[in-house]
Amino acid sequence: MTEEMKLTGIKAKKASRTLLTLNSRTKKEMLYKMAEFLIKECQYIIEENKKDLENAVKNGMKPSMQDRLMLNEGRIKGMADAVKAVAEEKDPVGIVLEGETLENGLQVKKVTVPLGVIGIIYEARPNVTSDAAALCLRSGNACILRGGKEAINSNIAVVKVLREAIAMAGVDPDVCQLVTDTSRSSATELMTMTEYLDVLIPRGGAGLIKSVKENSRVPVIETGVGNCHIFVDESADLSMAAEIVFNAKTSRPSVCNACETLLVHKNIAEKALPLIKEKLDIKNVEIRGCEKTAVIISCTEATEEDFATEFLDYIISVKVVDSVDEAIEHIAKYSTHHSECIVTESIKSMEEFTSKVDSAAVYVNASTRFTDGGELGLGAEIGISTQKLHARGPMGLKNLVSYKYIITGKGQVR
Repeated sequence: MTEEMKLTGIKAKKASRTLLTLNSRTKKEMLYKMAEFLIKECQYIIEENKKDLENAVKNGMKPSMQDRLMLNEGRIKGMADAVKAVAEEKDPVGIVLEGETLENGLQVKKVTVPLGVIGIIYEARPNVTSDAAALCLRSGNACILRGGKEAINSNIAVVKVLREAIAMAGVDPDVCQLVTDTSRSSATELMTMTEYLDVLIPRGGAGLIKSVKENSRVPVIETGVGNCHIFVDESADLSMAAEIVFNAKTSRPSVCNACETLLVHKNIAEKALPLIKEKLDIKNVEIRGCEKTAVIISCTEATEEDFATEFLDYIISVKVVDSVDEAIEHIAKYSTHHSECIVTESIKSMEEFTSKVDSAAVYVNASTRFTDGGELGLGAEIGISTQKLHARGPMGLKNLVSYKYIITGKGQVR
């Protein structure tokens, strides 16, 4: 471990202890100060973001990914509003989950506490920087942020502004630190910082998350990869199905809750596929279909790899299936356990699909784009957990705490 990374860890650990002394009101005021400074320094952040956008164009970054990278006044105001929204959420620390008095007179309370120091590795979305910092700090956790090289200038600017605000609020600014080395080695170092990090959260593409899962010695909460499916059942309202697929694929194709694969029941494929293609053509979506799909509509032939790919672009893979069971089997094989949907008017198909599909969010007659903490009424999230331990689905403040037992006695001995 380099001395610089070791120092970052030491400072984060020390600063995390100061957060334990802050009451809810002080943390709330700190977040409002952070939001205020984001607005105040808006032009500075935009100028730094322009450097990243210029590099993105030079390096041939896809337009959909450039959209994720770009900041303007509206988006920075959105970042500030998101920080204020987190400030208004209920403090998850210090909540008594359970309590009882034992026969021997000991009083036992189970109380929520911060996780400690959270490391977050993410890619080209600078808004994640302020979102993650706000969620960590509101829940009493220090954070070490490590964004991708594509957004380095933006991230440096955002963290600089946030740290100034934190200091102005009378809190140690080392509760929020940014790793400015965007080489692979810095990510690898974070994965080994067991002495300083309590948990590591990767947010990004499949390659990043796989690397962190396989190499981290720090406990990992897996988030983000979304090979999401929509299955159009034979009983579906086809007009509804076309609208759902269009929204799930094209409203923002570069995000993890966008639809990547469409499955269509064979009995309605000849009617459904042309309708859906007509909608997708509005956004020039490239369709990669199975042999049966290609007979019905003009499209590129899908490969095995296409069905396993999170495109994050105006591309969708399509397969005609014989039954609900085949759709479920296909999803079981290729899904990343993020979000899946069935469009159906059949209660039997709905019940079979929702009971057998093993994903964090399972929809009936609604777009997968709703898998978001705010959209589901759960508050801001630090990511969508696709695993089962600790948390699953949108991870908000409630999921950024652990608990401890506080036992009070009157001299009892065992």
